[in-house]
Parts: sequence; structure tokens; C-alpha cells
Amino acid sequence: MRAQYGVPLGILAAGAAGLVYAAGFEARSFRLRRITVPVLPPGMRPLRVLQVSDIHMVSGQRKKQRWLQSLAGLRPDFVINTGDNLSDPEGIPEVLDALGPLMEFPGAYVFGSNDYYGPKLRNPARYLLEKASGRHGLNGNPPAVAAIHNPWEDLRDSFDAAGWLNLTNTRGTLKIEGSSIELTGLDDPHIKRDRYARVAGGPSESHDFSLAVVHAPYLRVLDAFTADAYPLILAGHTHGGQLCIPFYGALVTNCDLDTDRVKGLSTHTAEGRTSYLHVSAGCGTNRYTPVRFACPPEATLLTLVGRE
Repeated sequence: MRAQYGVPLGILAAGAAGLVYAAGFEARSFRLRRITVPVLPPGMRPLRVLQVSDIHMVSGQRKKQRWLQSLAGLRPDFVINTGDNLSDPEGIPEVLDALGPLMEFPGAYVFGSNDYYGPKLRNPARYLLEKASGRHGLNGNPPAVAAIHNPWEDLRDSFDAAGWLNLTNTRGTLKIEGSSIELTGLDDPHIKRDRYARVAGGPSESHDFSLAVVHAPYLRVLDAFTADAYPLILAGHTHGGQLCIPFYGALVTNCDLDTDRVKGLSTHTAEGRTSYLHVSAGCGTNRYTPVRFACPPEATLLTLVGRE
């Protein structure tokens, strides 16, 4: 009898241990990644850009709040928030408390679907089915019904009051120690709110440097930004795959981006041009799947330097 149940009980114990690790440790094991990107015009001084993404704040996440507050000690030149700040309609005060010290710096933001709508309980296997079918979010799927509407306007008004640029299908400019930085942003492609025609045309010659910002790195958006000659695109949304296989990587990206570029720095090519792409794995999870495995939560400090 003991031999008959030994293997199933061992598998069950290993699964339970993995779940405890994924939810109790790794999902709260916050990291800062540092990368250097050679995109600035020759002779321009380096810029330090802090990217935060996919916070998915739920009321009571004190450790996450303290960690985000501590990032202000990095003293970045400016901050880029690539969306999905919420996973709880009541979480806005915690988001603003966590980002308060960072809002003392110049910054800009775009929203993701979870800023607009509350999360729903979802079978994780659906992400694999969507990958197989090529349909993600509202792209090719029926419209969402009975969605919970978040009070995202309060979040927008607070960011705007702090001086952060709202890049919802528009452009903005930051002045950093005499340099003019142009930012071009889109609303979330995951729920088909992107309107590239409103920002098309590429970087303006009157600025020292231009970069592009979007929440979800869908290929149609990456193609458009790259064809318009933006040297750097910042995105989030993927959670780095969230549940990854050690020594293999991510299984899904929750969009049509390939898993090889699910997080970190890579490149994208379209119409004979090539842009750098940085996808943040983010620092949170949907409140109904609060686990990460082989993909710790993160923010990224990007140091932009002159092109070689």
C-alpha cells in the first residue's frame, strides 16, 4: 500500500511546495534590473530612465508599496510607467502612496486594460488556447461583457497633477537638463484602444531624442513605431511569461509577440529599420493568480547612452 501511493503523494508534495514558493516567495521577491541601451545621438549626455510596469496593486500589499517607494533612491532622470497599475478597484490610494516618491521626478505614463477594468477569475489554460488560436484580449475575440469598471480617472488626474505626461494616443515633451526628450505613446492595444494614426510620422527633428511607449507590445504597434524610426520602444504587459520553465523560458506572452522577446532588451525590425525594444516583466500579478515562477517581479533602470 505504501509503494502504491508513494509516487502520487510525492508529486502532490512537490506541487504544493512549488505553489508555496511561487506565491509566498518569488511573487514578492522584487528585483531591479539595470541595462544600457546605445540609442542616443553622439555627444548627448547619458539618460537614466526608470521603467515601472504591471504593478497590479491590491489593497494591503505593503511590501510592494515600500519597494516601489525605495526606487526613488535611484534618482532617475525620468520615470516611465507602462500601465496596469491596478488589480483592485480600491487600490488607487495604495498605488499613489507607492509611486508618490517617484512622482517627484519627471515622468510619463500609458494605461493598460487593468487600469480601465477590474480583473476576472480566469482559467490559466486559456492563455495557451489564445496563443494557439492567435487571438488575445479583444483582438479577434468577442467584446467583453459584465466588465468591472475601475475609477481610472482618479489615477489619471493624480498622475497629471504630479506633472507626469499622459501619453494616451498622443505625444509629449520632457526637458531634462537642457535636452528635449520627445515621448510618443499609445493606449492599450490589448483592448484595441490604440490609434496610431493620431501619432504617426516618426520623431520630430526639433527634439534631441525620441522614444515610444505602449503597454502591450503587439506586433502591429511595434511595426508602426519601428517603421517610423523610433530608436527605442518601451512596453510591459507580458509579466515575462509569469510562470516560466527553468532553462526553457516563457510559454506565453499574452499577445502576439514571440516568447523569445517576452522580457528584457531585444530588437524589432520592420520595413528595413530596426528599433530597440524593452519589455518589462513587471512587478505584480493578477489578483486571482498571485504566483510567479522562474520570473521574479521587477523594475528596470535603463541607462541610455550614445550610439556606437
